[in-house]
Order: sequence, then structure tokens, then C-alpha cells
Amino acid sequence: MLVTGATGRVGRLVIDQLLDAGVPVRALVRRSEAAATLPAKVEVFTGDLTVPETLDPALNGAGAVFLVWTAPPQTAAAVVERLAAHVRRVVFLSSPHQTPHPFFQQPNPVAVLHADIERLIAAAGLESTIIRPGMVASNSLAWWASAIRAGEDIRWPYGAAEAAPIDDRDIAAVAARTLCQDEYVGGDYVLTGPESLTQAAQVGVIGDALGHQIAFEEMTPDEFRSLSEGTVPSSVVDMLLTAWSAAVGQPAYVTTAVADILGTPPRTFRQWAADHATAFMEDSEGS
Repeated sequence: MLVTGATGRVGRLVIDQLLDAGVPVRALVRRSEAAATLPAKVEVFTGDLTVPETLDPALNGAGAVFLVWTAPPQTAAAVVERLAAHVRRVVFLSSPHQTPHPFFQQPNPVAVLHADIERLIAAAGLESTIIRPGMVASNSLAWWASAIRAGEDIRWPYGAAEAAPIDDRDIAAVAARTLCQDEYVGGDYVLTGPESLTQAAQVGVIGDALGHQIAFEEMTPDEFRSLSEGTVPSSVVDMLLTAWSAAVGQPAYVTTAVADILGTPPRTFRQWAADHATAFMEDSEGS
């Protein structure tokens, strides 16, 4: 099995899942020094999605690919063409852009890219499985960890917006299972956590894991835009704000896909927060 995005949040966990199942694993990395962060049993190949011909060595002899698209869209067609020339099947990490819920129906350039890649995969005749995580629990590390480590209140827009955060480990487990078992060929799965939580409630759960209350203060959308300037593309900021706005007063979209595939219920956000509490602690930065 070839795992792209091998050093990313989900790809790295997929590698662990496959190794635990005794499956031979190849990893695609952009820089050779990244090999040092991967288990010794992994066969590491250097390649770049923006230079499709560099993928051939990793693809030769591979049976299936876990595809995480981490590049601009221009080379997507050429990459999928190369996949089809070498492997039988692909599991693609996409997004829930087809889901009839207001949170997922806002203008989103990433969703447009994902939809285009899905069409390319179908046209190439690959056996495919599409997995579509909703809001990922580990996003809270990027959003709130630095303020919590500093002992600050959380100032954030749309505290009443609801989501069903899914644990990265559950995404990876589903990816590994669907890579290895033919019964999931043709499957299309929206993956969510088990419960709908407002953003303010998620902060509260993190506080519970740390053993102290974290105050949540509502921030205006304009304040969020101003604070994000220069660090987050404006298109991403606009997408997040419109999605959160649409999710206020709307229970999150929740599926049973994780339990259906794995036979065990998805981890709750409370479980995720407890397992990652040290990442929100004062001395954890950079550890």
C-alpha cells in the first residue's frame, strides 16, 4: 500500500494502522529527510504531486494508494492518470461537499478541487473508495492550543456553531480498513464524530480534560478576519466564517459510517481531548 501525505496528521496514522495489520507499506514524501520520522519497516519514496513523473518509482508494484491531495490543482489530471497506469485502486481523502447540511454547502475552493479529483478518478476507471471527514478534532490544536497554553481566554467567532468533530485516529482506521478490504470498493462515506457540539462546548470539554475552566468570549467576524490577515488565506477565512454562520442553530450532521466500517463507535471529542490534553499544557509547545 502506498500512502501519500505520509507525514501529515492522517497519513502518518494510516501508516501505523497498516503496519499493525501486517500490511507492507510504502510512504511518499516530498523531502528525503522526512524518512527519519517514519517507522523503519516503511519503504520510503521521494516524490512530488506537482511533478507527476516523480511518482512512478513509488507506484511501480504498488497495489493500492491512499491519496491525500496536498498540492495545487494543475497536476491532478496527470497524477490520476499515473495512478491508473500503475495501481488497481485508490482511497481518496475528500470532503463532505455533497452533504445536504448548511455547514458543508458554503463556497469552498478545497471542495471544488476535491470534486474535480473525484471526477478524474471515476473517469480513469480506478476502483475507488471516497472518505469524507467532517470537522476534524485536531483542528482545535491549531485554533486554540496556543491561547490555552498561555492561560488566555478563547476569543472566537460563532461560538454557537455546531460540529461533530471526528478523531484523526478514526479517519485513519477507516482509511486502512477500506484500503485492505475489497468490500468497500465503490463506497462513499461521510465520517463524523458521534455527537453535535458547539464550538464553545468544545472549548469547555478541553477545559474539563485540563481540570480547569476556559472562558469563551465571542469575537466578531471582522475581528477574526483582521487577526487572520497574513497567516490564513482570505478565501479560507471567508469559507470558515460562512460555514460557522450557517451552522448556528443547526445540529451537526452525524453519521454512523465509522461504526459501520470498524464495528466500534467513533471516539468522542471528550476522549480525544483527554488523550491530547498535554498538547494544551504550558510546557508542551514544540514537544
